[in-house]
Amino acid sequence: MYQPETYAIALAFMITTMLCWGSWANTLKLTPGYRFQLFYWDYCIGLFAGALFWGLTLGSFGASGLSFFADLARAGSQNILYALIGGVVFNVANLIIVAAIDIAGLAVAFPIGIGLALIVGAISSYLLSPAGNPFLLFGGVALVVAAILCDAFAYRAREATRQAPSVRGIVLSLVGGLLMGTFYPFVARAMHGPGAPGPYAISFLFVCGVALCAVPFNYLLMRKPLDGKAPVSMSGYTQAKPSWHLWGIVGGAIWCTGGTLNFVASQTAIVGPAVSYSIGQGATMISAAWGVFIWKEFASAPAKAKGLLVWMFILFLLGLAMIAVAPLFGVR
Repeated sequence: MYQPETYAIALAFMITTMLCWGSWANTLKLTPGYRFQLFYWDYCIGLFAGALFWGLTLGSFGASGLSFFADLARAGSQNILYALIGGVVFNVANLIIVAAIDIAGLAVAFPIGIGLALIVGAISSYLLSPAGNPFLLFGGVALVVAAILCDAFAYRAREATRQAPSVRGIVLSLVGGLLMGTFYPFVARAMHGPGAPGPYAISFLFVCGVALCAVPFNYLLMRKPLDGKAPVSMSGYTQAKPSWHLWGIVGGAIWCTGGTLNFVASQTAIVGPAVSYSIGQGATMISAAWGVFIWKEFASAPAKAKGLLVWMFILFLLGLAMIAVAPLFGVR
């Protein structure tokens, strides 16, 4: 399998992760009228397609470790279990945060959920596998969290009416954020110890965990949506436009591309899972950039909102720079 030999390549992988994780949700915007629970089935197909593609390409060529299928065959049962659990936790967190966005709005749910996930994931991953300068790493994380808060305040300033977010939406945001912050340590743990497979095999096992969880959990959310909307029928899936299915698959493949490259970068000796995860979760700002520059969500926003957006991007770039150089000044 292929493994980056320089930090520059590993950093490129992590930045690609950030771009993928911050961009896949655009495919949902291209399927108006397609309920997220139905979109999610196609999304899972895309995850599988992405995991297999990278396993059969980068995961099967290169001078490091074993090839993709050989790696899967020799994987230890404990490592497989950790990867599957990581996929299950991610799946539940992903669906809960989306439901929270429907209830409380993007300006409340996303900063709470992803901000909390960034803090929990960075700390837990660093404790599991310390790598990089902790002052630069967590200083950068703090700046990224501040950028996320600026993003939230900008969204609130844009709204013409101010409605108090529901308690249920805030609670779901907190639960989803905690879960989203804990999936990555399971993945990192799966790639360590005797019988540990490489990142491409782990990506495939992780996706298997997502699928195993999606069948009962997503079906439950179809019957009893957390957002209070009407139940969803599978007839809506079979009657959906072919382009909607295609965009769902593309969305899953984009996320999986980012996830796989992130797992690969985390195994580079100088990087570690905490740095890799933290840079990847800068996806929040990429998502905000799509909204600002492509979807023109702030075209008619007041000056206060636009000023907050400027600070959001400044804080984000500074935080990202601190996290990026943290491995170069690691405590030895």
